[in-house]
Amino acid sequence: MSIALENVLARAGLKADAHEFLSLVEDAARRLSPPNPDPSHYFSADQRAALADVGLDLSPRDEAEPDFRARTVAAHAVLADSALSVGQAAEMLNVDDSRIRHRLKEGRLTGWKDQGWRLPAWQFNGSGVLPGLEVVLRAVPEDQPALVVAAFMNTPQSDLVISDRPATPRQWLLAGGDPEQVARLVATLGEPF
Repeated sequence: MSIALENVLARAGLKADAHEFLSLVEDAARRLSPPNPDPSHYFSADQRAALADVGLDLSPRDEAEPDFRARTVAAHAVLADSALSVGQAAEMLNVDDSRIRHRLKEGRLTGWKDQGWRLPAWQFNGSGVLPGLEVVLRAVPEDQPALVVAAFMNTPQSDLVISDRPATPRQWLLAGGDPEQVARLVATLGEPF
């Protein structure tokens, strides 16, 4: 299994060995909700009744159903594996480690703490940060997790068009697109449709 997993990781361009990656997966799974939560537990009796009236099923997941967490766990493991440490980001940007921590504190870079800071790779372009990154980061709602923001930045948006095709916010910024357009879109993360 580890050879097969190492082949998959190599094809995906991930720089982790099989054991490291499986540790990331285990950690991500532990951080998520329990395997079979009772959704009705999160709502009051009135809310449960209203949700049931519109056809929502609030019963616990049947053991025969696929585990909805698997895709999220895998995505979180990839996000964590591809993230940079403070030292790696400092080396890439040719600055001191303290400058990276300062930028994190000011909201000019984003990241999360996990045995030290981890900075998602989507915000870098190889030798610098994405053009307009600060404008975008100021608009990200505070309650949005790193995984949601990373998914947004790497998902084509119909409002961001390059050569007649929807572009990801990351592609848009790399192509010199207006960061205010991305900021307006990212500001709506977590809002109901």
